[in-house]
Amino acid sequence: MKQVQLLLYFTVLLLAPGGFAQSRRKVIVDEDAAGPGGSNLQAMMTLVQSPAVETLGISVVSGDQWRDEELAHTLRLLEIVGRTDIPVLPGAAFPLVHTRDEALLDEQLFGKINYMGAWDRNSWHEPFAVPTSAVPEGMPSAKPAGEDAAHFMIRMARQYPHRVTIVAVGPMTDVALALRLDPEFAQLAQELVFMGGSLNPVSSDPEWESDLRHEFNFWFDPEAAHIVLGARWPKATGVPVDVSIKTHFTHAMAEQIARSGTPLGLYLLKYYDSTIDYMWDELAAAAWIDPSIVTAATDYVLDANIEHGPNYGDTLSWPERDKPRLSGTPVHVVMDVNNEKFDKLFVDLMSSPTPKKDQNGGNPN
Repeated sequence: MKQVQLLLYFTVLLLAPGGFAQSRRKVIVDEDAAGPGGSNLQAMMTLVQSPAVETLGISVVSGDQWRDEELAHTLRLLEIVGRTDIPVLPGAAFPLVHTRDEALLDEQLFGKINYMGAWDRNSWHEPFAVPTSAVPEGMPSAKPAGEDAAHFMIRMARQYPHRVTIVAVGPMTDVALALRLDPEFAQLAQELVFMGGSLNPVSSDPEWESDLRHEFNFWFDPEAAHIVLGARWPKATGVPVDVSIKTHFTHAMAEQIARSGTPLGLYLLKYYDSTIDYMWDELAAAAWIDPSIVTAATDYVLDANIEHGPNYGDTLSWPERDKPRLSGTPVHVVMDVNNEKFDKLFVDLMSSPTPKKDQNGGNPN
């Protein structure tokens, strides 16, 4: 009922004279923007494409790939869709504590780690190198902003108190740094939305078959996840593995989007990869844009295991009645989704012309 009332409220605002600009929701996307194509960049564009959203900036953190390579993918995609006015902020190049050497040692001691992102042996290159071969869509002409991600987040939260949502869909290093730099940052934000954590996914995928509580965004920087989940946010929504693996970006969807003839649609089809079709981050973005796509959710207190051992980085969870004394805001954890409604929302947004910079104020129209 509350979700219906909220949607009706925004509908009234959108239809009212001058209401469209007033109701536009401000967001900062914090992303490990691996590319080209794929869930990371598609989640970013889900928000950029929405006419109800004002994307204040996109911060880029190491995770699926190294930060500098991800910056190149992000900047190039914004060039392709004509939105180079959106600031792209360099975030953390490394986790707070976790290192590749430690991860490789843990693998020897405790068993195979099925996915290591930027640390993977098969795609490894030095952190600050950006091989031309790794950016097949072409190197960007645009440059990232001079400000770093954490300071940008703080500045926006103070400029627009209680009006900025942080959509954190990569490792949480940047958000953790902002919290450590400014103790009021969480309270000044409107909401935290994140993709991360794993409770009890039903899957034979090797990544979770050996450890149901393992999820990459938490595992890559457990200390950052621990800091962020321990903060007092006005509201927190999480999208774990459990529901993410119920979603799939199919080739048919990519073809349907490409028929729009837009630069974004042609880009998505060109770089479609059937081997990585889970819509991890797109679902987190879409659930924030339209909560009615969510069909089941449960409130949990969440944390990440920061004990260095076989379960380092695993998801910890409690119902609120059993929560530890030191804990953060209970998280509204999305557990199921209306796939038909979600797919339609995503395809419609990706098929639409990209909103242009507002000539009067720099905001999307």
